[in-house]
Parts: sequence; C-alpha cells; structure tokens
Amino acid sequence: MAELMTLSVRPRAEKGKGTCRRMLTKDLVPGVYYNQKGVNIPVVVDMLPLTKLHRKVGSSRVFHLQMDLDGKSESLPSLIWDMQFDPMKSTPIHVDFYGVDLEREIKVDVRVVLEGKAKGIILGGLLEIFRETLEVICKPLDVPESIVIDVTELEIGVNLHIDEIKMPAGVRAVFDDNFAVVGVVAQEAEEEAKTAEPAKK
Repeated sequence: MAELMTLSVRPRAEKGKGTCRRMLTKDLVPGVYYNQKGVNIPVVVDMLPLTKLHRKVGSSRVFHLQMDLDGKSESLPSLIWDMQFDPMKSTPIHVDFYGVDLEREIKVDVRVVLEGKAKGIILGGLLEIFRETLEVICKPLDVPESIVIDVTELEIGVNLHIDEIKMPAGVRAVFDDNFAVVGVVAQEAEEEAKTAEPAKK
C-alpha cells in the first residue's frame, strides 16, 4: 500500500461570506471538517497544496488531514467530500473534508477505466460507456483509484453489466438493478437513436 498523502489545515474562528472572500484573495480556501460523530470544525487551507492533493486523490482516496486540536497536532484519515470551484477561474472556493474510520466501510464513487480493444469495434461497432463511475462499498484504505474493465471480448450488441464487473479485493459494487456499464453497438443503431432524438430548441 502506498504511503498516504498529508494535507495541513488550520481551524478558523472567523465565518461569513466577507471573511471567506478575503481568504480567497490570499490564496486560502475556507472549508469544514466533519467527523463521523456529526461534529464539524471550520478550517482554512492553503490553495496550492489543496489543489495538488485533489489532483492526486480526487474525492474517493484517503489522505491524512493534519490539524492542531486542543493544542495537540492530530493526523485524521479523511476524504475530500465536496469541493466547490470558481466558475471563471476553476480554482477552489470551498472544501468539505470528511473524517473516516479506517476499519469501517464507506460508500464512494470510483471512476471507470477501460482497457483493451473490443472485438466489436474491429468489426465496425461503436463502444458506448453507460457509467463513468461506479458506486462501491469498502474500507477506506481499499478504495481503488479506478475500476478497470477489460472490453476485449465485447462483440457488437453485447453489454457488460454491473454483476459481471470484477471488483478489486475487498470492494463490492452497490446496485439494485443489474445495469449495463459498457457495451458495443452497431453504427446503424447509434445513428437511428440520434435521428429519433427530438430536436433541441
């Protein structure tokens, strides 16, 4: 297992939109740390380290949140639960951290990655991805970076459903209906489907 990344944050006493705007002008991002007992702590974090961490771990990988609590430095296993971005600059303007228990399972969305070239594509079909992410349950340290799906054997007209997707050790998919994740369709069927779509106003 790779060593977990660490992000340092500081508790903040000041609240309000004006205070948050002033923080952002100093490349500081306001946020909140939530633990599993429902306690929330307002925090502030430097923008550059936060951006780098988010690029590496996304919203499903665990990292250590380093914070001083009651005069003592604590390392808290956490996830980035939500991050809001400035629509013009694409920089973070607020972040929510969620503290996790490494021994308790959590539910997260993990991105889908396809490998191989489907037989159906070689015969002229089109590969369709129906789900970009899959919801899974596992312990925090077992959360995979991605769910890798080998599509090599897929022929035209064949879909891979969620119950056929091999999950990494310690990970299980969450689903009620056995939905299709990826498949190969004939080009004619794809063109007919597009023709049948109502014109956008």
